[in-house]
Amino acid sequence: MGPQNQSSVSEFLLLGLPMRPGQQRGFFTLFLGMYLTTVLGNLLIILLIRLDSRLHTPMYFFLSHLAFSDISLSSVTVPKMLTNMWTWQQSISYVGCIAQLCFFILFGGLDNFLLAVMAYDRYVAICHPLHYTTIMREGLCVLLVAGSWILSCGSALLHTLLLIRLVGLENQSSVSEFLLLGLPMRPGQQRWFFTLFLGMYLTTVLGNLLIILLIRLNSHLHMPMYFFFSHLAFSDISLSSITVPEMLMDMQTWQQSIPYVGYIAQLCFFIVTISCWQ
Repeated sequence: MGPQNQSSVSEFLLLGLPMRPGQQRGFFTLFLGMYLTTVLGNLLIILLIRLDSRLHTPMYFFLSHLAFSDISLSSVTVPKMLTNMWTWQQSISYVGCIAQLCFFILFGGLDNFLLAVMAYDRYVAICHPLHYTTIMREGLCVLLVAGSWILSCGSALLHTLLLIRLVGLENQSSVSEFLLLGLPMRPGQQRWFFTLFLGMYLTTVLGNLLIILLIRLNSHLHMPMYFFFSHLAFSDISLSSITVPEMLMDMQTWQQSIPYVGYIAQLCFFIVTISCWQ
């Protein structure tokens, strides 16, 4: 016998901007101008790179793909938003929402991967200038771009499938807190685990703080590489401080739950920090 009281989602309501009917044209013109500027500017970048033979280098090859990705990312949501703004249609179909989200994750991830590839290109140019043309050959550049597309598609597909499964869950109920299973430890082992993780956390924090301090105090380390390294150390401290203090507190008090708001905040900061760390 199938579950009862099932409901399905056919469309989502869009709240949109808090604007009055008289402000519709002004907002529409503003966002249309921003969108056209973004699209035409990136198309101009691609055209210039294609026409100027002096720009046929790995860096500009990646930049042209980044410009195309930027156009695609803008075109995922803005045309629909402009259409809804003009027609006052405050809804989007379920399939349209899923498709928008899938392509948004795809091109957003592609942007990040291409930026990482461009950073690698600059690293090779700075650290191995004599072997730059040998390392960054055409085949490797094409492979890096193709890998970025494949990884982005995989990430978008995975996140979309997880979202469809989440939205499709039946008999949903409101969530006020989450239960944490934690480590399978006995009450007598609590102090040992607490001391172990506290020591690891303090070592991480103090070690990265020492790195930042040394880079700031030593003038010989005032160079781009160590500047980025200090920010990486700060990101590592932030990443560790998002979950570990809460885990230590729960381990000490045997409180095996976290409120919904706290969980969402933790997840948000964790994603932001891990993105910066990558």
